[in-house]
Amino acid sequence: MTVKKEFKSMRNKFGDVILEISKEDPRVYGLDGDLANSTKLNILADKNPDKFLQMGIAEQNMMGVGAGLAAVGLQPWAVTFAAFITKRSLDQIQVSIAQTNLDVKMVGAYAGLLNGRAGKTHQALEDLAIMRSLSKMVVLAPADAHEVEQVMRFANEYQGPVYIRLARDNVETVFSDSCEYRFELGKAVVLKEGVDVTIISTGTQTARALDAAKLLNEEGVNAAVVHMPSIKPLDNEAIIEAAKNTGAIVTTEEHTIYGGLGSAVAEVLVENEPVPMLRVGVRDKNTQSGSNEELLDHYEISSKHVADKVLQVIQMKNY
Repeated sequence: MTVKKEFKSMRNKFGDVILEISKEDPRVYGLDGDLANSTKLNILADKNPDKFLQMGIAEQNMMGVGAGLAAVGLQPWAVTFAAFITKRSLDQIQVSIAQTNLDVKMVGAYAGLLNGRAGKTHQALEDLAIMRSLSKMVVLAPADAHEVEQVMRFANEYQGPVYIRLARDNVETVFSDSCEYRFELGKAVVLKEGVDVTIISTGTQTARALDAAKLLNEEGVNAAVVHMPSIKPLDNEAIIEAAKNTGAIVTTEEHTIYGGLGSAVAEVLVENEPVPMLRVGVRDKNTQSGSNEELLDHYEISSKHVADKVLQVIQMKNY
């Protein structure tokens, strides 16, 4: 029997939860980079306008304002496209927020390749690499709408800077709303046990990792799938255990292969438990605009490409 997949919107969930948090916590304010209709911060603007601050197309100023608000005990949530928040305002994030360890929450919308034809200038494939390089920065990439709420609730309670990566389009559900899963900082989630290889994924790529594991099962390969919502801090113990249990690792992310999840996992393995490892991600290429399926295939991060990479790493393991 074929089970129908469920898809839900990360950004709609974000809008609903930021509204709830703003009503529950008097410290919370939403800072908009003139993209509220796209990021769904407009839900806050419409239903709790006193907590909505329009910063305009001025990301550097937005981060400075956020730092100022946090310095007087408030909790600003700065929200714009990931491509803008992590590159246009990096200096302000580093100097005014990360170095001072201020309680600013940064939400990078439209992250990754799939941005609804907004175009290659709006794609964000370097954000995880940039943000994990900053001291004091927590970096999170939820897999679906349910986990978006989980990481937002965590961020609201956490004292310090947090970056949350969100996708534009509806994403496949990994955690149902009725499940007992609770996000924990620095903890991986084993979604599928396996003995031949471990696929370590993050963010929207986790659903594709699970699909790849199903394809591999048809080939007689029993792949474990480990979801890594917390890029920094990273669950080193889960990575080492996976390497010991299966002897081969494939990482997969909707991000460049440089500096993101793949690099982070490789750092852990080379220092603790070296095993054959391959990375699925966007290679050293300038990206193009296109439909979702075209982009996933062209940049070789579809479920099929994940499965192909697993078969390659198993050959390395058995060589």
